[in-house]
Amino acid sequence: MTAGGEKDGSSVPDEVWAEFLRTSAEGGADAPKEPSARAREAAGRLRDRPAEPTAWRAYTPARPRRRKGWYVAGLVASLVLLVVAVDPGGFIGWSGGDADGTPLAQESARPEQAPPAEPGGRATLDEPFRGSPAARWADGTAGITVPAARATGWMSRAEVERALARTRDFLAASNLDPAVRRGARPERAIALMNPLQKDVRTFVTTSLRTPDADHDPLLLFSRFDPAQARPAGDVVKTRGRLSYREGRLGALEVTADVTYVYPVAPAGGGDEVVRVIVRRETVVSWDDPAKVITEKGTFSLLSYKTDMTNGGCDDTTGSFRPEFGGGGADAAPSGATVDPYDRTAPITEGQGGCATATRS
Repeated sequence: MTAGGEKDGSSVPDEVWAEFLRTSAEGGADAPKEPSARAREAAGRLRDRPAEPTAWRAYTPARPRRRKGWYVAGLVASLVLLVVAVDPGGFIGWSGGDADGTPLAQESARPEQAPPAEPGGRATLDEPFRGSPAARWADGTAGITVPAARATGWMSRAEVERALARTRDFLAASNLDPAVRRGARPERAIALMNPLQKDVRTFVTTSLRTPDADHDPLLLFSRFDPAQARPAGDVVKTRGRLSYREGRLGALEVTADVTYVYPVAPAGGGDEVVRVIVRRETVVSWDDPAKVITEKGTFSLLSYKTDMTNGGCDDTTGSFRPEFGGGGADAAPSGATVDPYDRTAPITEGQGGCATATRS
């Protein structure tokens, strides 16, 4: 469905879609039902009224969950029946696309199921997203859905629109900027952070200068060591969305939930490609200068969560360190397993350690 709410690219036959709209509008007892009421309600709460975030000063960041990169051999693409429901935002919250690689519709709410397995085999330098659900994701900021703006709290509609755009700018400067990914200081991202939020500034400065277990820049920024890994192409695939509400003292509170997929190859040469997958949930507050000490055009950081796959296991170096030369389909997975492409639930705090990824 397009942003205007028109049926576009759906695999549901026209007559089924028409019957669905008729019965839904009439409220008949036999109107089609969505497959998961609990998941739908959870998605609605996140979109319309996300859980109250923890203030920065009271928040103890969990170590990002590190996942090894083993593949599970023999994954077979399954046929998924999509039951399309009317979406207030005018988008499909999750779409599996078509078998021919049709790009997915934008994500407007938490999806109710993980994407199906993709055929196609291993990633290559020419096709770094081959065999990954990210092959049908959008590139860069195009994969981050920005909702329509409305007057909220102390901000007018135009001010909300500007704040949403700047929040997405922060995500791009933190996770997509080529220089930052090569290890440069994220100056453009830092410039959008309230300089009067001293503890945040101290954390950022310390983590970039001398990273350790308590000051890890990877909690906010995506960085690689160019002596260890090089980008496999110029594209970073993304999928996620922004949502917002009125926060404390009339502030505009924006929540970002985005997954980034970075294909990389060994720095010293070779054609092996590993995909580093990073999901971030970040909450920021655009405060009213009349009520909160802040600098115009900057936000205060309220909370963050990070979940990372293939970027190194319990390593605090300040850079993602993907494992090359062995994490392939012949390796037998052991211990807990996770799907790094599953966006059906929030990132869980406190689950550190190393798990095994079912796919990359």
